[in-house]
Amino acid sequence: MSLYARGTWAGRRGTCVVTAGLVGLVMLAGGSAWAACTDVAAPGVDWTRCPMDGRSFDKADLSGAHLRDTSFLRATLTKVVLSGAKGYRAKFVSAKMNGAILDGGEFNTSDFSRAVLDGASLKGTDLRRAKFYKASLRGADLTGARLVGADLLHADLSGATWIDGQTVCSEGSVGQCE
Repeated sequence: MSLYARGTWAGRRGTCVVTAGLVGLVMLAGGSAWAACTDVAAPGVDWTRCPMDGRSFDKADLSGAHLRDTSFLRATLTKVVLSGAKGYRAKFVSAKMNGAILDGGEFNTSDFSRAVLDGASLKGTDLRRAKFYKASLRGADLTGARLVGADLLHADLSGATWIDGQTVCSEGSVGQCE
């Protein structure tokens, strides 16, 4: 069904007035129709496909947030809480995420290249096919994290607790836990 099939044409410039039926159909199909990128940082916020590049969210509680395809390039997310957040294909390239809590989140296929996640908690986090190219995960807790297909090329894992919850990566562990 096209937009034009449910709308009526008004005025000489060809603007389309969408009927209430179509708006209701769109709302039912996807919950809220669009993310509000100007919404304040809060638990459960929907920032789907929002550009948050370079912004600061220090100590913000974004637990349960919807961050699919959201961009946090060079953002500061120190001690941010992202527990249970859904961040499929989110971009955290060069983000500062020291002490961040991502426990139980879904960040598969996300990009953490060059991000600093020192002391971060990623317990039980879905990180399948995520990129950690040259990321710093020093002292991070990866207990129960799902890393199948994750790219850890040149990632610093020194002092990180590995996915088994018992192995602590030795100093100088780069690209793999040793």
